[in-house]
Amino acid sequence: MCSPEEARPGSAPDVDLPPEWESDEERMAFLFSAFKQSREVNSTEWDSKMGFWAGLVLARGRRRGAVRTSLRELQQAFERRGSVPLGLGTVLRELLRRGKLQRESDFMASVDSSWISWGVGVFILKPLKWTLSSVLGDSKVPEEEEVLIYVELLQEKAEEVYRLYQNSALSSHPVVALSELRLLCTVVCPDERTFCLVLLQLQKEKKVTVLEQNGEKIVKFARGLHVKVSPVNDVDIGVYQLMQSEQLLSQKVESLSQEAERAGKKQLALRCLKSKRRTERRIEELHSKLDTVQGILDRIYASQTDQMVFNAYQAGVGALKLSMKDVTVEKAENLVDQIQELCDTQDEVAQTLAGVSINGLEADTEELEKELDSLLLDSTKEPLDLPSVPQKPLLPVTVSLPSVTDAELEAELEKLSLLDGGLPQKTDSTYSEPKRALGLEL
Repeated sequence: MCSPEEARPGSAPDVDLPPEWESDEERMAFLFSAFKQSREVNSTEWDSKMGFWAGLVLARGRRRGAVRTSLRELQQAFERRGSVPLGLGTVLRELLRRGKLQRESDFMASVDSSWISWGVGVFILKPLKWTLSSVLGDSKVPEEEEVLIYVELLQEKAEEVYRLYQNSALSSHPVVALSELRLLCTVVCPDERTFCLVLLQLQKEKKVTVLEQNGEKIVKFARGLHVKVSPVNDVDIGVYQLMQSEQLLSQKVESLSQEAERAGKKQLALRCLKSKRRTERRIEELHSKLDTVQGILDRIYASQTDQMVFNAYQAGVGALKLSMKDVTVEKAENLVDQIQELCDTQDEVAQTLAGVSINGLEADTEELEKELDSLLLDSTKEPLDLPSVPQKPLLPVTVSLPSVTDAELEAELEKLSLLDGGLPQKTDSTYSEPKRALGLEL
């Protein structure tokens, strides 16, 4: 069994170390010591040491990007001044119990990994040991060479591979060759073993299925994020074979074209061109067949979507029937009538309560009606003949009194006396009084 990449003894671990790693000898001596047999002896020290090493182990795996590790590798990676942490085995056992780590053997046993060449050899070596570990659980410390897997990191890589496939040209058809997918995931999965583990994780999540066809492994992806992959059927295999034939023919056409360009003789060039035309006709026929098959596939995918919609409609109708089980038109009309009767009763009760006199004194309704009739009669009388209100605003009038002399005033008084025949003629004595009065006023 291949072991994970081993760090050189004495080399610095691939993780940011805490400040006390080089400065605090007493603290590091405590951390490098073994764990107590039971946590109950001193839970504070036990939890402090466990938190320190568990964080370093998980951070190292994430920083390196490797999904596999082992006890020996971690001991070599965290070696300090010739000493190795004595409690790493206990730390790994605790991480196995928490589900942060998983034995590679247990992981492969939980998924159908018969398509992996090295997986078959692994199962032949230690099948009894893995069966016992799956039954008894992860209660024992892993061996030094036993390979462990970072569970969360493997899940993240699987999700990234699936996203790469969805955004690539290979997603035009759900079935792809394993070799083509390996080239696509070179950055995410730098080695073959990591790539196979990622595929097993996708297979465990029901996002892919792997099939070996004529000595070649093909991978089928699920058509949606929340859709489980279906088994590889004859249509998928037929389309995949057509696509492979198309690639082979395209390569052959390219090689023939290059050979025709290199040919110096005319007859050889003509034969190459004739062969090229025959090949192109075959390619066109295959393209036509491929389009037909792809059309059939599109109809199959559309029918699957229609089936999903039909099932949703059927479920909706069933739910609606269940909710309307005890509801009828007669019951609804009866309910409306009851509501209307209750509303009328409420209005009558409100009117009755509004007519009650709190103080026991009721107003004289007849006197009020008489007073109202008298007011109405007064309002119907004809209005007085008054002058109309002027439309234009009135301007203030200024009266200027002319200056009158005494002689003019006496002449005016004589005229008034002559016009009034009934009045006696005024004498000088009678006239002198008003004259003096006027003179005083003037």
